[in-house]
Amino acid sequence: MTASGTEKPPIAAIAALGLTQIIGYGSLYYSFSILAPGMAHDLHWSSEWIFAALSAALLIGGLAAPLMGTWIDRLGAGRIMTAGSAIAAAALTACAFAPGRIAFVAALIGIEVASNLVQYGAAFALLVQIRPRIAQRSITYLTLIAGFASTIFWPITTVLHAHLPWQGVYLIFAVLHLAVCLPIHAWLSRGVSETRRRSGGEAAKSIEPSLPPSMRMPAFILMVTGFALQSFVNAALLVHMLPVMTALGLGGIAVVVGTLFGPSQVLSRFINMIFGGGLSQLMLAIVSAVLLPAALVILITTAPSATGALVFAVVFGLGSGLNSIVQGTLPLALFGSEGYGRLQGQVMSARLVVSSTAPFALAFLISNIGIVWSLSVTAMFGAAAVAAFLAITRLTRTSIPPETVLSGEA
Repeated sequence: MTASGTEKPPIAAIAALGLTQIIGYGSLYYSFSILAPGMAHDLHWSSEWIFAALSAALLIGGLAAPLMGTWIDRLGAGRIMTAGSAIAAAALTACAFAPGRIAFVAALIGIEVASNLVQYGAAFALLVQIRPRIAQRSITYLTLIAGFASTIFWPITTVLHAHLPWQGVYLIFAVLHLAVCLPIHAWLSRGVSETRRRSGGEAAKSIEPSLPPSMRMPAFILMVTGFALQSFVNAALLVHMLPVMTALGLGGIAVVVGTLFGPSQVLSRFINMIFGGGLSQLMLAIVSAVLLPAALVILITTAPSATGALVFAVVFGLGSGLNSIVQGTLPLALFGSEGYGRLQGQVMSARLVVSSTAPFALAFLISNIGIVWSLSVTAMFGAAAVAAFLAITRLTRTSIPPETVLSGEA
């Protein structure tokens, strides 16, 4: 079923969700690297232990993600995001007032659980529940807005931390979740409930799976594998960007490389929004997967060239930006809108579990086989993601006509 030509994206809902995503990612994710030294000082921990605590919290949050996805389907994404805003505020407050290490780690786990309830996985499901037939377009618009989270919150967090301890910054972020995000999510939740009552529930089931039942399980395994491998590459490189650049003789431009990454993510989403209408979601997933290992190959073969490093940053950012879109749109295109929250929870779980191990894995590889071979192994993981998505293409060709399976609209 194609989207109605007269049906338009819910602009107000997308804009409101974009604001909550900027706050959600900015306060719960991007701020941590800036505040971590202060946390380590107050808790008498090394920075390594602080990030180890974050990895453990990410792992536990990833294991909890499938349950969160089931709740989204059962109760509605709006209600879950409303509760998630309250939990995020409580967890940030608990972290700020944590009397010791155990309480701090417990609060950090609460923050990662709350992240599952208020970030992309839940937001994508909410857009599907609002207007499923045009959800793919709505997801693209949302990721374009939310792509500015790091650009906005890194300087905000830095300025706040210059005048306040990290506890005070977290308390301000808690207020943002209560005063801004919670009311928005509650408003969107009411809107979804009213739409379902008017439509008799039909809107939530308007997209059918594109794959026959016999193909869904292998396609799902391949899709989750591809997304998990991409998350490994992303997480490993982003955490170790500075030491990788330094080891390759590029330490002097590491900050510039990092600065280019965020705008490149936004640029990829903007290009896709303007020119990507003719691409299937599966082809978009393949393109995004190809860009990540291609960027690593560029970096390895051109180092210590500054120009090569800058090209790497742009290509890597483009691939990462597209990946954020297809994580929401590909499950919808292949498996339909029924049970979409559960699917997102399962995808998120695999991604978080794998990405939580990536920083340690790359550090281990660098210390044992050197920087070039470590990046080569990481590129192989990225190439394996490409192979996984190509295998889905082969599956679709053996089942039903490709234009049916791979259409941008389900």
